[in-house]
Amino acid sequence: MNKVVLSLISSLIVSVFFLSFSAISAEPRLEPTEQERARTVYIFHQPIVMLQAKFGFTTPEERVLRIRDTLRNFTQEDVREPLTIIPVTRYNQQGRLFVMNAKPVMLLTESDLDEGDDLTLDQAAQRVLARMEAQRISLRDQYDTQWLALSAAKTVAGFLTWLMLSYVALRSWKWVRGYYRRRVAEKRSWIPQNWRRFTGVIEARLYGLLMCFVVILAFYGWLSWAFSLFPWTRVWATSLGDWSWHVIRQIALAMASALPGLSIVLIIFFITALILKLLKVILNQVEAGRLQLPGLHPETVGATRKLISVMVWLFALSAAYPFLPGANSLAFKGISVFFGLMLTLGSAGVMNHAMSGLVLIYSRALRKGDVIRIADNEGKVSEIGMLATKIITRENYIVTVPNAVVVSGKITNLSAQNNDGSINLTVSVTIGYDTPWRQVHAMLELAAKRTQCVDLTIPPLVRQLALMDWYIAYELQVTLRPDTSLAVARNELFTHIQDVFNEFNVQIMSPNFVMQPEESVMVAKENWYAAPAASPKRDE
Repeated sequence: MNKVVLSLISSLIVSVFFLSFSAISAEPRLEPTEQERARTVYIFHQPIVMLQAKFGFTTPEERVLRIRDTLRNFTQEDVREPLTIIPVTRYNQQGRLFVMNAKPVMLLTESDLDEGDDLTLDQAAQRVLARMEAQRISLRDQYDTQWLALSAAKTVAGFLTWLMLSYVALRSWKWVRGYYRRRVAEKRSWIPQNWRRFTGVIEARLYGLLMCFVVILAFYGWLSWAFSLFPWTRVWATSLGDWSWHVIRQIALAMASALPGLSIVLIIFFITALILKLLKVILNQVEAGRLQLPGLHPETVGATRKLISVMVWLFALSAAYPFLPGANSLAFKGISVFFGLMLTLGSAGVMNHAMSGLVLIYSRALRKGDVIRIADNEGKVSEIGMLATKIITRENYIVTVPNAVVVSGKITNLSAQNNDGSINLTVSVTIGYDTPWRQVHAMLELAAKRTQCVDLTIPPLVRQLALMDWYIAYELQVTLRPDTSLAVARNELFTHIQDVFNEFNVQIMSPNFVMQPEESVMVAKENWYAAPAASPKRDE
């Protein structure tokens, strides 16, 4: 019983050894080292087999050199004969001798095989035979003048076909461009004309790019096909095909590997859009006055919406950045550093104006429609931007003032205290001491009442600003009707002031004394209430 078991185990070991020994091959390496390259037989730059056996003092490298010399000595008649395989026994091991026209070419033995290729000696020999036969046919074609002439004619015909294709592509692109131009000129497009002028150009250029791609692809195909016609360049045709397949495969793999990351990016952006939609609804309610939130006013909703949008999108971009295709590549990092450097160097002044704009908006010092005075500029605020404030002056000019200048200077808001949009207008006159101040007050109030732009529901106010050396400075303050032009109101009020002072023989002047007058410059008591001023006793 034990002898039977031992015999079975020994037979199993032998069979396993035989299978492992027979499942070998002499396949050339895909990425050979220098030593493996020296042991590989090449014909027309194509690897045939890698030899490993050493016969006596003959190394595999020397065997490769001898096979190369043998191939060079073959004649045209030899090449016309197909290769055959003859089983032989050399150096006490099985081998396969490759013969062409009764002349030995190469010997492949069991010692030349590799244990990791899972092929028997006969299977390996058949593969080597197929490779050598393909190169023999190429070598035979090399000696065939008729074949070479036919290949040259095919190459020229293919090139002429490519030229014809290029010409047709160019003519078709010109026709498409002219077609869109005619559609715009004749106004026969279902797309609006203001869009068609741009979309037509874009579509024509996209078609031109498509034609260029087709022409380049056709040239690539012709070049690969032309290389395959000649024995010397067939290896280049194979290389072009392998390179194209490698590029397409790399692009496909890159696209497939980028899909999970792009899906996450889309989910992040979708959630961000939903959050912004919700915030927009809330802020619209605040802007309309139907909702009140601490620290948020209807005038600042627009700027708040922009700030929140920017911050939310920046946060979303930061979260999605690691999942973008190529985010960890050196090129992507270099571009990020470049744009960061540009933003750092070029945004100093911009950030100053932007922060000043935020100060203006959130301090509510200005609102759109307010009439303000900044330095020498006076007019209505038409826009408060992040970088500058625009003012429409009385000359109907648009003055753009940087926000940093607005914040750093003095701002006089003429309409901030009136919620109905009306404006307080003040004018000044200087009158000598010989005119009763009561009369001056009455005349200024009368001129205000005659002005149509003045809101008489609010009484005019006259002030004496200063008692100067030779005259008194008076100031008249009136409230204008809503939506009244400041320049128009000032012009009308000035005309009525002149008319009233002329009616009552009062000169609008600022006297200066060269010498002491003979009589005192004063107003007699009986003239204190000169017209149009009214005496309190007369009112009683």
